[in-house]
Amino acid sequence: MKSWIKAFRLRTLPLAFAGWLVGSTLAGNVIALNYSIAGLTLLTAFFLQILSNLANDYGDASSGVDEKRTGEERMVSSGRISPQAMKNAMIIFSILSLISGLFLLQLAFPEDFFSAIVFLLIGLIGIAAAIKYTVGKNPYGYAGFGDLFVFVFFGLVLVFGTYYLQTKALDWEILLPSASLGLFSVGVLNVNNIRDIESDKAAGKNSIPVRIGRTKAVRYHIFLLQGGMLLSIVFVLLTFQSWVGLLFVLVNILFIKNIRAVSYKPTSQLDPYLKQMAISTLLFSILFSVGQVLSFFI
Repeated sequence: MKSWIKAFRLRTLPLAFAGWLVGSTLAGNVIALNYSIAGLTLLTAFFLQILSNLANDYGDASSGVDEKRTGEERMVSSGRISPQAMKNAMIIFSILSLISGLFLLQLAFPEDFFSAIVFLLIGLIGIAAAIKYTVGKNPYGYAGFGDLFVFVFFGLVLVFGTYYLQTKALDWEILLPSASLGLFSVGVLNVNNIRDIESDKAAGKNSIPVRIGRTKAVRYHIFLLQGGMLLSIVFVLLTFQSWVGLLFVLVNILFIKNIRAVSYKPTSQLDPYLKQMAISTLLFSILFSVGQVLSFFI
């Protein structure tokens, strides 16, 4: 059981929660939330996150990437979980994601068949993308496209999707905080990829840091964190209600600390900053949501 809990990588779940929280808060400013829809949205996001983690564990072990990595121990490569057992777990979480998603769509779109089909297709693409990230003959994560997957699904789809499932409204300014969460989530992946830059290079995993080198990867990291912060500031100014809406700017202190670590610390010492980046993203979502709620009542 301990091995499976490690394989689930629960420390990554704050990313899914963060996007869900921002999307739900923004929707709550427009309508009264349907808590059943909100709960199923979060559950589906968690299932997809865990599926992605399991597939990553299996795929990296199969390709040999884990042999020289410096981060947290992986379960298949260490022999704690067999490849077949991990495959079975991936199938189980694919089914759980699909079942949870279908119940969600039934609740959210009882009479809107077109919207239900669109979201079903997005969900199926999400399941396939979570698996194909590091599994198969040509996993796109090894070609440097993992960042795009994370940005789209943990930012645009999760935040904007959560908002739309509640409001049924295409309010395009919501794309700004959606993109912020996407960029911060990519920031978590970027810390991971900078930490593993040497082992990934040796195994032929061409992540963005491997492709552009650590110096440019640090500049990329600055763009991700400060660009994400800027987009949410623009959103607050465009929808201005109160200066308290900028409460999330305080998190930039933690982002700068993360940037300094990625810039100057040896890759062998970066693992704690992976968790720090995930927690900072969660704190951003909490302060963003608190600011939105307070602005609504002030």
